[in-house]
Amino acid sequence: MIWKWLGALLLFPVQMVYLVVKAAVCMVLPPKLRDLSGENVLITGGGRGIGRHLAREFAKRGARKIILWGRTEKCLKDTTEEIRMMGTECYYFICDVGNREEVYQQAKAVREKVGDITILVNNAAVVHGKSLMDSDDDALLKSQHINTLGQFWTTKAFLPRMLELQNGHIVCLNSVLALSAIPGAIDYCTSKASSFAFMESLTLGLLDCPGVNATTVLPFHTSTEMFQGMRIRFPNLFPPLKPETVARRTVEAVQMNQAFLLLPWTMHVLVILKSILPQAALEEIHKFSGSYTCMNTFKGRT
Repeated sequence: MIWKWLGALLLFPVQMVYLVVKAAVCMVLPPKLRDLSGENVLITGGGRGIGRHLAREFAKRGARKIILWGRTEKCLKDTTEEIRMMGTECYYFICDVGNREEVYQQAKAVREKVGDITILVNNAAVVHGKSLMDSDDDALLKSQHINTLGQFWTTKAFLPRMLELQNGHIVCLNSVLALSAIPGAIDYCTSKASSFAFMESLTLGLLDCPGVNATTVLPFHTSTEMFQGMRIRFPNLFPPLKPETVARRTVEAVQMNQAFLLLPWTMHVLVILKSILPQAALEEIHKFSGSYTCMNTFKGRT
């Protein structure tokens, strides 16, 4: 037993070096992209914003069927018609992911009408955009139900069949605010941090599940209606991401089976700084960058 333990202890650093080298090589020579031609993709919040661009990107890359979930029928209908014009089979269902029973009911309807879902993209999200003391209790609950608990319900609805088929992918469109919160968006930051923990746990839990994987995307501020009015102090230095860029990189991450993706790459520096700098220094960074007051002009989706 002692020799087995010592052998494992000696092998561990070798494995770590191998995995780091492998990852570095993959950055220079990207792996072969996954073929999406046989995949049925369901996108929550798929009628507008990043969700709409995700639908376009999956269609462009040859997904077999695309299913859109959302709460606004006009947006869903418009996006569905656009995807069909691209030559891809597309359907939409009105569904509030924050409503557990509605999720399970619509998941059953999707399976009966369209078939099994092999790629689930949890993209739906809302932001209240106020401080804790200025926030309405119902609005705070709504953020948690949609941004966090909604992922529990959708994943529970579709993951069992993926495990049976040994073919599936759970995708979460998260935010860098899950790792570095800002004032004025306490509901959103809290829900995204919870969502990140959910995905981190799920990703580790799927390690022994062949054919089923997970991807978490954490983008910087993206120029969509949801964060309309948000102002960064140095927009030329830290420009907001374009939703089409986030969509493209997300689909690529799915095709490369990448577990976690920070956008842009400079967000890795933020994670490192949070790990080594004292709180006082981090507070000064927030003030200097403008993130301390960036939600003061927030208007949100109208």
